[in-house]
Amino acid sequence: MNLVPRYLFNDLFDSFLDIPTSKNNIMKADVYEEDGLYKMDMEIPGFKKEDINIEFDKGYLTISAKKEEVKEDKEYIRRERFYGEYQRSFYVGEIDEKTIKAEFNNGMLQLTFPKSNGKENVKKTIKIQ
Repeated sequence: MNLVPRYLFNDLFDSFLDIPTSKNNIMKADVYEEDGLYKMDMEIPGFKKEDINIEFDKGYLTISAKKEEVKEDKEYIRRERFYGEYQRSFYVGEIDEKTIKAEFNNGMLQLTFPKSNGKENVKKTIKIQ
């Protein structure tokens, strides 16, 4: 028996705009140049550092994050949190993967990398500090 009507937990504009919450809202990035380097700030809220993987392959920097769903014996009225794998790729050119630096604090991934030098590289995984 439901004591609270489900519509009380809906956002006002959910049904009006018919825009479902999606995983496209995850991993928003800002890329800028500072001190001769490219810098990227990417929001990855709700993840731990161990859930994030960064790879560099043929000039592409790929950031992925995976979150497993915790099975709970609950009857949800509204469920907006997403589980699964998220991924973004950016072409940054052929650079030395050893010069790519990554830090993750409070849901914000910060990457620093130089401009392309035209050097050929193979696939590498970048360690988050």
